[in-house]
Amino acid sequence: MLVIFNPVAGRRRAGLLWQVLDLLAENGVKVEIARTRHGGHASDLARDAVAAGRSMVVAAGGDGTIAEVAAGLTGSAVPLGIIPMGTANVLAHELRLPFSPRDIAAALAFRRTRPLLPGLARSAQGGERQFVQMLGAGFDAQVVHRIGPRLKRAMGRSAYAVQGMRELSRYRYPRLHLRIDGAHHTAASMIVCKGKLYGGNYLLAADADHATSGFSVVLFDRGGPFSASLYGLALPLGALPRAPGLRFLRGHQIDLLNAEGIPVQADGDRAGMGPLTISDARAPIDVIVSR
Repeated sequence: MLVIFNPVAGRRRAGLLWQVLDLLAENGVKVEIARTRHGGHASDLARDAVAAGRSMVVAAGGDGTIAEVAAGLTGSAVPLGIIPMGTANVLAHELRLPFSPRDIAAALAFRRTRPLLPGLARSAQGGERQFVQMLGAGFDAQVVHRIGPRLKRAMGRSAYAVQGMRELSRYRYPRLHLRIDGAHHTAASMIVCKGKLYGGNYLLAADADHATSGFSVVLFDRGGPFSASLYGLALPLGALPRAPGLRFLRGHQIDLLNAEGIPVQADGDRAGMGPLTISDARAPIDVIVSR
């Protein structure tokens, strides 16, 4: 078993990793650790693990680290294990993964899996970015682009709310121009969902399903500081899906057509700027779950 560990994302929860590894070692599981050094390194490490014949690769970090490891495993039969150590751990909540060391170790040992079909974003320059939970363009991506690692380490998930308040008056709220399965739309912001949850364990897209092709596309029609504040307050109250100005669509190919100036985030990490095209990844992966 290879554990790919993001020391930046996992700094606040490093003790969890060592407890899980101790439990695995006590049960005779041989584990090797590889630390990531830069963005994209987790994907390279996962590809190398597949080529070396590893039977399992475990991502120890947040949703961004998990997405990178998943990208390296796509197209192989090697299952993905998860030790949730990030700020929001949205995918772990979505899949109802355990958070206690003993239960995590048990899940990794039993290797029960379920399929997950990631999304894939392609830039106009030919770059690719795979995501496992969601991709956002507009205000939420602006917050991700501007938030600093020091604030995230100090405040955890609350850091996004603090940075969101800072960006309310800074962001210019340009209209997004989109094409969803050939039909044109405009919106203030967009979130393309593979999973139902957003920002932690908060429901956003009830019809999303990791195992099926396509996406739940959430369009925020209303821009400006007041609407952004309303959406931000509605999220932790569980009221965001019912907030005014939201449209829920299904789509298999989503094109962000704006030539420039639209920030994009994928699984809570910076993912450049538009334009881009979003579709299903080339193949699903198997993710280890507890039940």
